[in-house]
Amino acid sequence: MTNAATETLSVVVERDVAFPPEKIWRALTQPHLIEEWLMRNDFKPVVGHGFSLRADWGTVDCEVRTVEPNKTRSYTWRAHGLDSVVTWTLTPTSTGTHLRMEQSGFRPDQQQAYQGARHGWPRFLVALEQVVARPG
Repeated sequence: MTNAATETLSVVVERDVAFPPEKIWRALTQPHLIEEWLMRNDFKPVVGHGFSLRADWGTVDCEVRTVEPNKTRSYTWRAHGLDSVVTWTLTPTSTGTHLRMEQSGFRPDQQQAYQGARHGWPRFLVALEQVVARPG
């Protein structure tokens, strides 16, 4: 039997994007591009690098956990009592890339954060796709 107190929830958003993984990877790892679709940041694609995401409502403290260029990256996401992990996975397809974002670690008593992520991430991914779709 599982302990309800330790069960956590995840938010998963998936998209098929008509661009190669390399182009999406740039938008996921270059600070000036991340700022355009997510938040101001000092991200570096280096395992163990601590960075922050900054918005008008506050700051998210993060640390890079995994980096596999053009394939996956994950980082911790800590803000307002939430201690979670965000994982991006890029899978090449015949028409571009299958993009998967998962934020895991929401406790059952963190419904506000969970619902915020459920509504926020799809909007962030739309903005990400707009950045990726630009020429250049």
